[in-house]
Amino acid sequence: MYRIGREEEEAIARTLRSKQFFKINDAGKEVYNFQEEWSKTVGSEYTLLMTSGYAALESALVALGIGPGDEVIVPAYTYIATALAVTGAGAIPVITDIDETMTLSPEAVEKNISSHTKAIIPVHIMGLPSNMDAITEIAKKHGIAVVEDACQSDGGTYHGRFLGSIGDAGAYSFNIFKVITSGEGGALVTNDRKIFERALIYHDASAVAFFGDQLSEVTEPLFGGSEYRVSDITGAILREQLKRLPGILPDLRRNCKAIVNSLETLKPIPYNDFDGACCVSAAFRFGSESECRDFAAKMREKGYGIQIPYDTGRHVYYDWSQIMEKRGALHPAMDPFKMKENQGLNMNYSPDMCAKSLDILKRTAYLDISPEWTHEDLQRIINDLNSIR
Repeated sequence: MYRIGREEEEAIARTLRSKQFFKINDAGKEVYNFQEEWSKTVGSEYTLLMTSGYAALESALVALGIGPGDEVIVPAYTYIATALAVTGAGAIPVITDIDETMTLSPEAVEKNISSHTKAIIPVHIMGLPSNMDAITEIAKKHGIAVVEDACQSDGGTYHGRFLGSIGDAGAYSFNIFKVITSGEGGALVTNDRKIFERALIYHDASAVAFFGDQLSEVTEPLFGGSEYRVSDITGAILREQLKRLPGILPDLRRNCKAIVNSLETLKPIPYNDFDGACCVSAAFRFGSESECRDFAAKMREKGYGIQIPYDTGRHVYYDWSQIMEKRGALHPAMDPFKMKENQGLNMNYSPDMCAKSLDILKRTAYLDISPEWTHEDLQRIINDLNSIR
């Protein structure tokens, strides 16, 4: 969370005072208003606000008709929710190398496509744009879908287009760790009417037919799904947070760019689009793991927030125990790894299967960026970075 204050407090109070904070109401319609405002912001025809980024990813995959018998390509470096959304749809995640940009390697994607591949999920990890030109070209060539995981990149862009709005569908997260937040929350965006209708049904299967007129223009038949609906309290908070986005991102970018452009010996990672990155961190690349760890130790001694992505325990494929140990569901009949339709698919997981990714992750360090840093703060940080050998 970067910025929050009285405006969000008043939005919550206003919603509570209305005594109508179920999503379907005749008062503030905060969820519907946020959906319209987010669509206008990112340039997508449809937005569905729901409980999490995971919910948005799973809803997108289901809406695309992906399930048992299908493979979905996911990067070796992402939060486990990306892979679990695939198993949640009944499909098999194909773990694929990243490249030096920390995002999905187009070359590795091409190598992992099979006759069973139905989608690619590029992840804009840490607000870093994936190579969407290459990925969408590969997807078009093979006739497969692209579902963008923009959960860590609210408001980020790639060559002028908002991340999440480029593929067939996109997912965002608004939990407490994201650029804007409602504590928990997520959103699906798409320009495809069929995907929208199916995701609408799936994410609110038990209420969409019985509350309001949500099906008034829907032509897709109803089917069983989940319940990822949110209340107007979430919508109210996010409407105020969205107003802060045009201030948060320029401040993050200004501070990150000031640091990266002032480096004397440290090397930044390559970017697919530096101007479009959310710049929640400045990322440095080292020649060896020992150099990276030495840098991190020295910076931590000075009180800085430093992450080595290899160490997070959550974002590297070998830590995804549910995936690596093939426990996709509690009941065996519901477990994608045990389904007859999935036997013979690409699930030969091993801890060293993406050695290139592991090498990159061990030699990379992130410096957390604050949008509140002053010019004096930046000069001190730059001096400290350039003093480390």
